[in-house]
Amino acid sequence: MGEKGALGALGALGASGASGALGALGALGASVLVVTFLGSSVFAQGRGGVASFPAQQRDPADPAVVARGRAIYDTDCRSCHGADLRGGEQGGSNLLRATPVLNDREGESIQQVLQATHKGRLSSPGLSADDMKALAAFIHSILALAPGQGAPPPGPPRELKVLVGDAAAGERYFAARCASCHSVTGDLKGIGTRDLGPVALQNLWVAGGRGAGGGRGGRGAGAAAAPAPLTTRREPRVVVTLPTGQKYEGRLERIDDFIVTLTQADGTPRSFRRNGDVPKVDVSDPLDAHRNLLPVYTDKDIWDVTAYLAGVK
Repeated sequence: MGEKGALGALGALGASGASGALGALGALGASVLVVTFLGSSVFAQGRGGVASFPAQQRDPADPAVVARGRAIYDTDCRSCHGADLRGGEQGGSNLLRATPVLNDREGESIQQVLQATHKGRLSSPGLSADDMKALAAFIHSILALAPGQGAPPPGPPRELKVLVGDAAAGERYFAARCASCHSVTGDLKGIGTRDLGPVALQNLWVAGGRGAGGGRGGRGAGAAAAPAPLTTRREPRVVVTLPTGQKYEGRLERIDDFIVTLTQADGTPRSFRRNGDVPKVDVSDPLDAHRNLLPVYTDKDIWDVTAYLAGVK
């Protein structure tokens, strides 16, 4: 084929094959997209829908083997590494982030660690090869459900048992520490009958009951939030006294070394630039009493007061 023949062939391709070539390229692009999507989907099935390295992806083990491994874990490992494998009361490491666990296939890496450092820690006389595989299968089954980065695997919510205190002792503590500001016949009347639950009740009284809103350190700086009512006794208040003697008083919205912002009783916001002690700023926050008690409370104090308040009808 000479020069004219080559040019003619190229011309024919350009004239009659352009749409075909574009169609082929489009089909190729679609195929690549499908393959990429399928590949990423398979890749993402490694651990509970979260992408993991291919070397860390494993097929599900026999449920009977996993159950056997759970029994071994509960006997020999749980006290150190915890019920969810993230560390227990005796300071064991988080197995969901441990390199030997992540790289292990059928217990070979886990076995090396146990033989090297855990011989004296196991309560069983020894783990057979099948025991080791079962233990690894259980650990991998939990790892497969974890959302990644050592986070806890999904499971039923845990109900904390906080109603374990002495209500009579809580009543005495309340009278000594809390009654100057609160009353079970006033602001806390019937608090034990409110739809709170023991945990929410405990958190409520320990923290002082403040919800989201204004406060110190920049909280409440958003301009979109509507002013909260000025009737609650838990609101921090501030008085700003200018060098001229003029005073501005209202709900504290924000305070730092450079600015103080308040909302006056009529809803008017005011901000003042601070330069050292000018202007004079006096803050009154009813929650200071709660904050001052935080380093003083013992666990027993908290449990006792919670038990007392739970019984206030």
